[in-house]
Amino acid sequence: MVHLERIRIRPVASLDAISVSERTLIDRGPAWERRYTIVERTPGSDARPAPVTAEREPRLRRLETTYDLERETVTVRERGSDETATFHLDLDRECFASWLSEYLGYPVEIVRTGESGGPDAAVPSGPTVVSVETLETVAEWYDEIDADELCRRVQPTLVIGGAPPFWEDRLYGRADRIVPVEVGSTTLYGTAPSQLCGVSARDPETGAQTDGFRETFVERRRATLPDWATAVRFDHYFRLLSETRVPQASVGTTLSVDEPVTVREPVPSPTPAD
Repeated sequence: MVHLERIRIRPVASLDAISVSERTLIDRGPAWERRYTIVERTPGSDARPAPVTAEREPRLRRLETTYDLERETVTVRERGSDETATFHLDLDRECFASWLSEYLGYPVEIVRTGESGGPDAAVPSGPTVVSVETLETVAEWYDEIDADELCRRVQPTLVIGGAPPFWEDRLYGRADRIVPVEVGSTTLYGTAPSQLCGVSARDPETGAQTDGFRETFVERRRATLPDWATAVRFDHYFRLLSETRVPQASVGTTLSVDEPVTVREPVPSPTPAD
């Protein structure tokens, strides 16, 4: 049975993800997904804060982060170090920002997505989706990358079990269509294949560039694109995962692991309010 295998969220964008068994949906995806973003602080500037991403700042990948969402805390340390620091993600934001500023060597802030001046674009329009078999298949394209590492590189939100490789390519059609996807009693709208960012070509723990990652990926992705994929949606082949959005009717519903997943026929794209 095709089912929801894993829900992955990153409470702080560009830091480690955690897996949870269930999560309420908000308009942009599972609650707590990229709730906070690291931005570079530029005193005296009126410019919109620039997000400090793992693609821009590979040293973020050398940080190990764990979360206690009930207490709303993050514990962080540099990989290989025994020294840890724990912060409340809201009440201790300034302290957390100071810790990160010292680590990075320049001043940063922690902003909550949607706050005045916060980088709304740092959060996708909805959860990204991939199958377990896709991760395993793509990992086989590389000598020293397994499926778990690939998952950390490409950073899906929802991982689907019981489905064939590249199953998620069923979740989009023409640009003027959406594909309803039922996860238990919740509906998502599949919209497009997702473009991978440069961070997928880096080791998820060291931030070091993996030579030839993109070239190998593009070559093999083009060669293995399944018949059910809408090839016209690929202006280039550095794409994996499928993007979805959360319809208003699904806001407030709950996704849970092990729920069955059903893909419906594409329908005309509704207006944003639908």
